[in-house]
Amino acid sequence: MISMEDWITIRNLKKRNPKMGTRTIAKQLNLSRNAVRNALRSEDPPAYKRKPYINPELQPFQEYITEQYFVKKLKRSRVLNDLQSKGCKVSSSAFYRYIQQYKTEFTRAYMRYETKPGEQGQFDWSPYTVMIEGKQVTIQVFCLILGCSRYRTYMYSLSQTQSSVFEALEEGLSRIGGVPERIQTDNHTTLYDAKKKEWNPRYIRFANHYGFQPSRSEVRHPWSKGKVENPFSFLENHFIADNEFESFDDFSLKLLDFEKQVNHRIHTTTKKKPIELFNPEEMAVLSPLPKNRFIGILEEFRKVSSDCLISVGGNRYSVPHIFAGRDVWIRISQGRYIEVYSQSNKLIAKHTLERTEKGKIFMNQEHFQGYRGTKGTWNFLSQQFLTIAPGQEDFLKKLKAQKRINPSRHLTIIVEAAKHFSKKDIKNVIQLCDKYNVYRGDLFVDLLHQNSEPVFIPKLDQENDLSILSPPGVIRSLDSYCTENFVERSGGRYEWMILSTILKN
Repeated sequence: MISMEDWITIRNLKKRNPKMGTRTIAKQLNLSRNAVRNALRSEDPPAYKRKPYINPELQPFQEYITEQYFVKKLKRSRVLNDLQSKGCKVSSSAFYRYIQQYKTEFTRAYMRYETKPGEQGQFDWSPYTVMIEGKQVTIQVFCLILGCSRYRTYMYSLSQTQSSVFEALEEGLSRIGGVPERIQTDNHTTLYDAKKKEWNPRYIRFANHYGFQPSRSEVRHPWSKGKVENPFSFLENHFIADNEFESFDDFSLKLLDFEKQVNHRIHTTTKKKPIELFNPEEMAVLSPLPKNRFIGILEEFRKVSSDCLISVGGNRYSVPHIFAGRDVWIRISQGRYIEVYSQSNKLIAKHTLERTEKGKIFMNQEHFQGYRGTKGTWNFLSQQFLTIAPGQEDFLKKLKAQKRINPSRHLTIIVEAAKHFSKKDIKNVIQLCDKYNVYRGDLFVDLLHQNSEPVFIPKLDQENDLSILSPPGVIRSLDSYCTENFVERSGGRYEWMILSTILKN
């Protein structure tokens, strides 16, 4: 079984150069081709190998050996004699093997080196107590700094949970505009399990998603980073100390301004401004960002109720009505906001997180626009539909022919849903309706969800985000609840077809 580091190195090599074959990767990493193939096929990282064998006679004296040989620099023969005088019955060959096993590691730890452009990023965070709105607030400030140019980004959050750490690192990579080959961190428990001597599995999946090699600094050995950077010292002395902020937005804007100042001042080591080394030299060699952000926290999934609400932390928050009854996932952003995402990883709602009270309902009235009733005449709705889906006059004729009693109600449902999807997806769903000769509002919405992705991005509108006792009821006829079945189509995908709808038509 290969190590976790080899697994992610193999996948990163293939991701950076898709034409690189398994033979080349195997030769470069000194692995078998089967091991390379298995690593490329597996989406989950392997378990770590067992720890290297340590002679039982030496185990009680490990700290003593480290102090005498690696710190005080005593000769090996002297350390061995001292061990034997203390009752250690280890042979000289076993002792020398133990020393050789760790000698290279300790020697490298103190060698300073400059990283190449795009080779390394360093990520860390620190808590601070600051005055915001006249109150003392504990804030976590995160920093991502590129090893070559020293270009850095600062992020903040009210929490330091794993999801908050991932969000900050994602934000940093997004603002930099790319991904370095590896990211160096300290031994934070959210990323590394010091007892098991292994990386957190979710962090490994996160690193695999973004395509970087995780690495860590040795405990109390800052030089293991290859250079000593203290991104928080300047922050503490020139931004945090003796400073007050009117609001969180004020803190955020001033932090961005401070970041800009740091990146435009001459660095004491490179003698150049970080922005000059970053753009275009280092920026050009960074790996591209993935299309979607990382999803890996299954506990954050929610099912939207029929009244278009989800429950978070003892309170309920609204989402757009077209997602009623569907699964969504949530993320607490910066410890301040609730972001709601669809199954296709698109942001569909955003609310301010209620941190002090429970049992409240927060609703954005825009989420319920068009959820029932008819919005306008047939001619007015037809014009709206043709603006979204130009050239689809035949679809309107067929819809009106099938739904003679109240075609405007069905067209209202279609228009409201179509606003949130691309023209290409709408055209594909219209073709499906033509294929099965079924024209109905709720079916149109189902097909949109099954065969396309929402493209709209909601705004946080606190004027529309109201706390109320209960939301308006969602009224549906019993015809909406009917037997569902899968109908297979070419390409191996599936479409939702409502059998009772077909029978009625």
